[in-house]
Amino acid sequence: MNHPAFASNHVAVVTGAASGIGLAAARRFAGLGMNVVLADLPGERLDKAAEQTVAISPHGPGSVAAIATDVSDISSLKALEAGVIARFGRVHVLMNNAGIQPGSAILSGNDTWEKVFAVNLWGVINGSRIFAPAMIAHGQTGLIINTGSKQGITTPPGDPAYNVAKAGVKAFTEALQHELRNTADCKISAHLLIPGFVYTGLTANGRTEKPDAAWTSQETVDFMMQSLENGDFYILCPDNDVDRATDEKRILWAAGDIVENRPPLSRWHPDHADTFKAFLIKARPKID
Repeated sequence: MNHPAFASNHVAVVTGAASGIGLAAARRFAGLGMNVVLADLPGERLDKAAEQTVAISPHGPGSVAAIATDVSDISSLKALEAGVIARFGRVHVLMNNAGIQPGSAILSGNDTWEKVFAVNLWGVINGSRIFAPAMIAHGQTGLIINTGSKQGITTPPGDPAYNVAKAGVKAFTEALQHELRNTADCKISAHLLIPGFVYTGLTANGRTEKPDAAWTSQETVDFMMQSLENGDFYILCPDNDVDRATDEKRILWAAGDIVENRPPLSRWHPDHADTFKAFLIKARPKID
């Protein structure tokens, strides 16, 4: 791994690290010789995740810590940052990855909406804002990686609370990177991870075997690491069913709803669905 943030004995903090993409990232960072802090809700899953991560680390148990954290609670995030600094002194990689997807409806009660926003959006905003000042101040190269979603870009119908939260993560991370690159002597950069269909506890929906269309968490992290080495801000992951070209066309069509003054979510509108299907199969023109 050629990115200097991932140097041996550097420090990585991963939220939502008890399973899925978060655990895969924690294990990958540990395998590179980094000190790794796994943050998630307290319990057996977090303890087992820490054990798995220790098993990967060449530096043994002293290089891995599990800190019980509720990212929806700003005081818990502040305690996480204080605990990491007390244990390891500084942070080089922050991955705000914790997320939930309980399902939502436009006119459903406030509880689900508030919970989704508290974890998926405020957890990212507060995590970034709490950790970033000290990461900038220590003067070494570092990364803030925020996990977004394609649903926050093309906003398909079906789960509006999740879509709105992830759209907010996209807008916030773009603004964060703009701020970081315009901060004098700052060696920290922000990046937006946009997974494809990944088989995790969040997406399993009762399935016990990975669908053929889905990537594993490890494949997603492999793609993320290569993208970070390339310097990409938008880490747009494909999967076994949807390639990048298809993602690009879906994103362009969504933006076109504004430019062409179509109805919102026109991909699913009866007057535009067939036109979208034709657009999807049409060869994309080469742009010089």
